[in-house]
Amino acid sequence: MFVTPAYAQAAATGGAGSAIASFLPLILIFGIMYFLMIRPQQKKMKEHRALVEGLRRGDQVVTQGGIVGKVVKVQEDGMIEVEIAENVKVKVVKATITTVLNKTEAATA
Repeated sequence: MFVTPAYAQAAATGGAGSAIASFLPLILIFGIMYFLMIRPQQKKMKEHRALVEGLRRGDQVVTQGGIVGKVVKVQEDGMIEVEIAENVKVKVVKATITTVLNKTEAATA
């Protein structure tokens, strides 16, 4: 019925170690999520940005909508002109380009 002073003192100690132990699973989950989800997505975004920045006239591209065409004009405002058939040109946002099928070589001067 009565608690001895030794038991009462033992229960009060050990607070700092348990706090770190309670945060350890949360830290491990964040680390696993970073390496399995966040890092690969950032790498993919970096590759897509490089692909879009490397577009030039004459490249054959595929848009997100599945349209295949040839780049006719690259504009600085984030748009490109794509020829999808003879004398049929469509303006497309650069970011919607998913794949470059045939890459043209850089002009040597």
